[in-house]
Formats: sequence, structure tokens, C-alpha cells
Amino acid sequence: MPFSLNDEMMREIIIDHYKNPRNKEEINDNRYITIHMDSASCIDDIYLQVLIIDNKIEDMKWHGTGCTISLASTSILSTMIKDMSVDDADSLINSFNEFLLGHDESEEKLKELYAFKNVNRQPSRITCANISFRGLKEALEEYQKNEK
Repeated sequence: MPFSLNDEMMREIIIDHYKNPRNKEEINDNRYITIHMDSASCIDDIYLQVLIIDNKIEDMKWHGTGCTISLASTSILSTMIKDMSVDDADSLINSFNEFLLGHDESEEKLKELYAFKNVNRQPSRITCANISFRGLKEALEEYQKNEK
């Protein structure tokens, strides 16, 4: 089912996830891979906690502080990747990064992440939008390294 976001809807999605973040919670469970991401150019300081079992992302929690863009994209990511395979999550990371650089990606694939369509108008904000994606990439790599 295709959906189409106009500029106002995109702003509303970002603000909603910023004000009402999903899965923002610190977990004390050593089964989770914990990745710390921060930014030298912004206030972003985020911890991702990812539970991967049998090559499938079972859960993602996160906590920390950041700008509107980084916290909203982290919240959206945390809702999208549950029950995804490691390969599908890696594909989503790559698609979103290409999208942030201005390459075409389908709204259907990106879902709410499509709200960040205009981020590339301010290149410094790309780092904010993809901080949790870079963290998830590190978590996936750590999982794969430990599985060998």
C-alpha cells in the first residue's frame, strides 16, 4: 500500500517521534549489544541497545540526548527493525544513507523515514539523521563477528 507524505506530514512525523520517542529505555541485559554514538558537531549522544538472536533483530532500545533530527530518526529506526533479519536491517541502513545523499528511494520501503527527505538541504544534518543507523551498523558487525 503506497503512501505519500507532503512537507507538513513529514514535519509532523519528525516532531511526534521527537516529543514521543518510541523504545527510549535503558536495558540492563547483557544479551543486548550496546553501542555508544556521539557527534563532535552536535549535541547527539545516544546509546543503542540491540538484541539479535539467530540472525534476527528481536529488540532495539535506546537512550541519550540529541537534536530533533537524531532523536526522531532513532525512534523511527527502533520501530522499523524489530523482527528484521540482519541482512534486511543492513539493506535498510544502506537505503537510508543513499536517500540522505539525495538518491531516490521508495516511500514504501522507507516508510516514516521518508520524512527526512529534505535533510540533505542542510548537509550537516545528515550526520544527525544517520547517527543511529551508523550505530546499528556497528551492532550488526559486532553480532556477525561474534557469530563466527
